[in-house]
Amino acid sequence: MRGARAQPNMGSKEGVNSSKQQKKKKEITIDSFCTGNEQRANETEGEDPAKKKSEIPANWIQALEELKMQFKTQLREAEDNWEKNLKTKISHLETENSVLKAKINQLENEAKEMKDEAKQMKDEVKKMKDDLQRKSDQKEKDDQKTKDEIQSLRTRIQQLESSNLTRQQDTIKQNQKNEKIEENMKHLIHKTEDLENRSRRDNLRIIGLPEDHDKRKSLDIILQEIIKENCPKILEQEGKVEIDRIHRSPPVLNPQLTTPRNVIAKFKNYKTKEKILQAAKKKSFRYQGTTVRITQDLAASTLKKRKAWNTIFRKARELGLQPRINYPAKLTIFLQGKV
Repeated sequence: MRGARAQPNMGSKEGVNSSKQQKKKKEITIDSFCTGNEQRANETEGEDPAKKKSEIPANWIQALEELKMQFKTQLREAEDNWEKNLKTKISHLETENSVLKAKINQLENEAKEMKDEAKQMKDEVKKMKDDLQRKSDQKEKDDQKTKDEIQSLRTRIQQLESSNLTRQQDTIKQNQKNEKIEENMKHLIHKTEDLENRSRRDNLRIIGLPEDHDKRKSLDIILQEIIKENCPKILEQEGKVEIDRIHRSPPVLNPQLTTPRNVIAKFKNYKTKEKILQAAKKKSFRYQGTTVRITQDLAASTLKKRKAWNTIFRKARELGLQPRINYPAKLTIFLQGKV
């Protein structure tokens, strides 16, 4: 039975076939042997045992010996194969056991690491929980503080709004006063400018007269010569032109300026001044080969306003529109016979 159980584990086709043939031969021999024994027992029943033993056929003994040898051989082969398979399985089991031990050790290490990580995570969670609780408490304090500040700000805003409303009303009143003051100031400036211009109604401004003439002659004599050279009829009609005073403006020479200072002359007779001014509007005046311009003397603010028209005035003159600047600083243009 032990050989029969171990034989299928050989895994060799040749060994299996040989075993089957031997088993078949064994079965045949045993049947023959059993059949012979039965026949022989029936025939020799009641005979002497010593006689029975002496009468066993020689081929049976030989067959028994062969069966014994075959059985031993098969039993030895089965034991060898079983031992070999057992060793192989034991080796495999030992290998698997070592692998399992290694896996068990690895799992134990991993379990230890996971346990450590879990402990660490637990500590971190506890720390985070404490931090969150602390932050939550701090946030509650900050919220309460913010609410108090908001309430304080609302109170202050209400106070400021009330104060601002009063201030706005005061500002409106002050703006109204300022507007009235500005209107009065404009009116006063206009009146002052008009009074200054009227105070200069007897004055003429001479522009472009070189400075070196002052060193040789007085400005009074130079003005008489200018009138004699450009409008002698006035001298014939009026005789000597009476001048109240005459001077350069500004009184101090600025060495950085390249153009000569203007000359301001105040006439005693307004009509004489107007005749000279009208003559200067009709033609350009010259003095010793130098062109000089004679204009009405006006306040500095009025001159600044008139100067703002210069570019437009020149362009209108190029277009033949006959531009004029009327008192105090109004530009007049003649277009198609209309002003």
